[in-house]
Amino acid sequence: MKKLMLGNEAIARGLYEAGVKLVSSYPGTPSTEITEFAATYPEIYCEWAPNEKVATEVAFGASLRGARSACAMKHVGLNVAADPLFTLSYTGVNGGMVIFVADDPAMHSSQNEQDSRHYAMAAKVPMLEPADSAEAKEFVKRAYEISETYDTPVIIRMCTRIAHSQSIVELMDRVERDLPAYEKNPAKYIMTPANAIRRHPFVEERTRKLAAYGETTDLNRVEWGGREIGIICSGTCYQYVKEVFGDSVSVLKLGLVHPLPTELFRDFAAKVDKLYVVEELDGFIESHLRNIGIDCVGKELFSPLGEYNQTTIRAAFGLPQPDSTGLDGQIPVRPPVMCAGCPHRGLFYTLAKHHITCLGDIGCYTLGSAAPLFALDSTLCMGASVSGIHGFNKVGGPESEHKTVCVIGDSTFMHSGMTGLVNIAYNASNSTVIILDNSITGMTGHQQNPTTGYNIKGDPALAVDLEALCHAIGIRRVRVVDPYDLAACEQAVTEELAADEPSVIISRRPCMLLKYVKPQPPVSVDTSKCVGCRMCMKLGCPAISFRGKKAYIDPTQCVGCKVCMQLCRVGAIGREE
Repeated sequence: MKKLMLGNEAIARGLYEAGVKLVSSYPGTPSTEITEFAATYPEIYCEWAPNEKVATEVAFGASLRGARSACAMKHVGLNVAADPLFTLSYTGVNGGMVIFVADDPAMHSSQNEQDSRHYAMAAKVPMLEPADSAEAKEFVKRAYEISETYDTPVIIRMCTRIAHSQSIVELMDRVERDLPAYEKNPAKYIMTPANAIRRHPFVEERTRKLAAYGETTDLNRVEWGGREIGIICSGTCYQYVKEVFGDSVSVLKLGLVHPLPTELFRDFAAKVDKLYVVEELDGFIESHLRNIGIDCVGKELFSPLGEYNQTTIRAAFGLPQPDSTGLDGQIPVRPPVMCAGCPHRGLFYTLAKHHITCLGDIGCYTLGSAAPLFALDSTLCMGASVSGIHGFNKVGGPESEHKTVCVIGDSTFMHSGMTGLVNIAYNASNSTVIILDNSITGMTGHQQNPTTGYNIKGDPALAVDLEALCHAIGIRRVRVVDPYDLAACEQAVTEELAADEPSVIISRRPCMLLKYVKPQPPVSVDTSKCVGCRMCMKLGCPAISFRGKKAYIDPTQCVGCKVCMQLCRVGAIGREE
């Protein structure tokens, strides 16, 4: 049977067909759907882990027991998982283990552009890169074969376009694999220096064997066309090249992007007049070619920034662009904003009103940095707000302690905020941490987390008590506030900033987009009372606009949170009878 599938859905199908028993992940766009689709197969145990390091270690544990396992993450999640990854390269596997990493060229939903191929090289593990959904599914099964044949974890690199594009996939049956009897092997799996030093030569020899495998494997293939131009590419760049050139040029398509071949490259280069490398982000393949003495055209022609497409490929080669039709006039910019009724808005308004310095974190609440709130001063990585405020206040002293806070979401706090809060308590900085608890992992599309009380399948699960956890860490001052209540927000922020000890404010209200959250009747503006002061516009609510000199609230967007009512000094905003 054949089916049209997203790349991430095809990955999940490959996990099913390969007989995988366990998948552990932390959600991160564009990788999230891999685990969500995998969870639809009863044969695969799936879970959301608190972070990517934990997910990788869970997958290792399943592999150690002899099962095929996997974990999935976005590119910055691989940074978090790097610690176990590098030592996993030494231990190798028992059951096959595959790590999926989804890069995000053009930063559609990320804080940086990062080329994960460097991790494969640095950790000395093989990496595959599919170019469509069909390859995504088949590469999963090949990855497990490579993992078990060469005793190594394998990384499969996805990117936004392959993860979220659709193509035809042929479905096959699942091949079950029984768990073998467990055998203890301390020399292989206990990475003390004495054992690790004996495993390093194995890793180097494995890399040599995999490089030799790359010379002949059908994961790498040559598609001969015109010999004037030869192009080496992989992944989504292969699709762009084929759409621009068809069969008019020769293409060496790589499926195994680390380790890279040598003789295959030399043979291909010798048979074309001029060699080009088309690869998004860094000149990874290009550097290898130059290291082995092959002349090529790469990043001097193609940008190291963002995504490519057919237009950029044509422009780079000096080809004419096809006729196209554009819209007349300038299209208005539509920047992302917090939703109408977002529970974070009231808290951010309070911080902005009092010009409070606020260190931000990774989540949909990062939108608090945008106009008109401009509430954030920094956003670095998961958990950095809590660690960062400690350092900020340690050097800033009382001057910053009483006018600086940090914000972090409930899921992000579980991911990597807890350790920062331990540091605040242990090393005693007078810091105020605000946990924005919207009862879900919001930015990646409403995944459960350890604070929500449900697991990946929506079944009841243990819910971490944030108040008790903060107390246990050593924070005595912990209070909960409703962000829809501006007076309560102001009182909480003012009192905790005035205190001379660390404190936590939990801003708690569920995300308005959750199915169980029912919107209230919309509010409206009495134009006879409205004086056009624009105080309501300071919230940045997308439901509020101006028509002429009077405020207007769109009833199709308003969810009746009544935060704007609390700002209107003339009582022009109210609920319709």
